[in-house]
Amino acid sequence: MDLKLVKKIIDLIAESEVNEVSIEEGDFKIKVKKQSDQAQVSYSQPMVAAPSVAPAAPTPSKAASTVEESTNQVSNGQKVEAPIVGTFYEAPSPDSDPFVKVGDKVSKGQTLCIIEAMKIMNEIESDCAGTITQIHVQNGTPVEFGQPLFTISNE
Repeated sequence: MDLKLVKKIIDLIAESEVNEVSIEEGDFKIKVKKQSDQAQVSYSQPMVAAPSVAPAAPTPSKAASTVEESTNQVSNGQKVEAPIVGTFYEAPSPDSDPFVKVGDKVSKGQTLCIIEAMKIMNEIESDCAGTITQIHVQNGTPVEFGQPLFTISNE
């Protein structure tokens, strides 16, 4: 899907009375949802690489987005990996409490962190229920595609 088309979809939703749109085209899926004053975007596509200068995969523009994280089953729980290149933030704002801490119980779909990429705040959500056993990244540090962020023990 073309980046210009994604931007058009976001702009159309922002200007219209429609609150949510979902589009599937082959392996590419996009869901644009209004959230207060901002549009919320979630998309999924098999990512081969996520370069930081000129992305090969379509990325949304000028909207907050939710990107579901990829998980990797390991013997001591689920490893949540970064689905994109960006900056890891443990809280919604600098003066807020972190979304999760080691020892916290999380449910499927719960926000774990934010990865900022190209001025877009991407909420990373848990793909399973369990307990946070390890946080692999420090707040404000850059992360690479596929880099482990959290380990969640299965309940």
